[in-house]
Amino acid sequence: MLPILFWCGYTSLGRGLVHVLASGVFFSGFVKDMLCLPRPLSPPLKRITMSSSASLEYGFPSTHSTNAVSVAVYAVFLLDSPDLTITSQFKTFLKILAYCYATSIIIGRLYCGMHGFFDVVIGSFLGALISVIQCTYGDSFDDFLFENTFKVPFIAILLILVLVRIHPEPADDCPCFDDSVAFAGVMIGVELGNWHFARTRFAMSQPVPATVPFQLEKMGWLKASARIFVGVFTIFAWRELMKPTLLKFLPPVFRLRDLLRHYTKIPKNLKTDNVIPAISEIPSLLTSFRHPRKTRSVSVGPQSAADAYEVLAYRDRKRRESNSSAAAMPSMSEEGSNDNAYAGKSTSNDYGQRPRMTGLPTPAPSDADLYNDVFSSEAFIDAPMTPSTSPSVTSTPTRRPSDDQRQFEKEIFSKLEKPRVRYDVEVITKLIVYTG
Repeated sequence: MLPILFWCGYTSLGRGLVHVLASGVFFSGFVKDMLCLPRPLSPPLKRITMSSSASLEYGFPSTHSTNAVSVAVYAVFLLDSPDLTITSQFKTFLKILAYCYATSIIIGRLYCGMHGFFDVVIGSFLGALISVIQCTYGDSFDDFLFENTFKVPFIAILLILVLVRIHPEPADDCPCFDDSVAFAGVMIGVELGNWHFARTRFAMSQPVPATVPFQLEKMGWLKASARIFVGVFTIFAWRELMKPTLLKFLPPVFRLRDLLRHYTKIPKNLKTDNVIPAISEIPSLLTSFRHPRKTRSVSVGPQSAADAYEVLAYRDRKRRESNSSAAAMPSMSEEGSNDNAYAGKSTSNDYGQRPRMTGLPTPAPSDADLYNDVFSSEAFIDAPMTPSTSPSVTSTPTRRPSDDQRQFEKEIFSKLEKPRVRYDVEVITKLIVYTG
């Protein structure tokens, strides 16, 4: 949608949205990859998402909340502009719509189990801060960019490249870094493209420099639709052509400079583009829009290594709490066993002595069953190293949970996607493709 704003003459709106959205994705991803904080613990939460890559991201801060609040604040700022000629009632309606949009995104991230309260609060604060900076200094930056020589866009591009260079690389297979690089390329393309277009004879200087001439009354719907169709086709054609070309020719160039001796070629069909999908992915993308319930996934359990380590830490904490509770009440256990023996009740573990139902099929355990079994209170209490010598307590063999715990850890990490190597050629290719 962002390129369409430029093609239809809304250059100022397009630049503002690119600045707030690209900054939100980049800086929220920067913090995510720097802190590596996981999403809320699952189980007990069940995560609902439409994107498989979103569950691999870290949790803090919420990028969705950052972008939603930044767009809402920027929209309210534009609605308060004195140049906007609409009725006050309609302006109030649009403001309420912007507030509802941001609120629904924030509450939705909490409801879907993708973020905690602190994640969305800090993400919202980051989004509001980005919009305030854009609303305060955006026009001054645009004037400074268009009124000077290539030195200004060159400094802006150099600053963006420095930010990409110092961006923390994720410890897990988190797509935040790929999204940040993609939007950094978009920012470079907007600054360089608008600066160059403003100096051509095709651009208009009003209402802002680099405005594309567009009058629907003179062009008609047919020409306007054709412009949008050709523009969208050009974007997808550029991506499909340049990405494989760069991944083919850049590695030999880097090897000649002795920069990338540790590999010989780039793997094909890398799933690193979450911003602009490939042409082959468009049918499945349209299907997800028509049937959202079919593409929605509900996951239980960790999706990243950060989630897995949090699950293991939670398990260890529960085990320590259970062991300390059991050690604090030995006398109560002895009294209970004496009472049970006097009343003729069994003193053995009822759980282990339950009769089994025969003739019924045993369902395969799900991920939720596996995690609940390990998180149950019985699984956290370690068995004593020597049997009890007290005559009032019937000693029963208790299975130590160490084998189950090791199997549980192996089961968790076997289902995670392994972190992959991110080549420098990939980063350069992504920057060139999204800059174009």
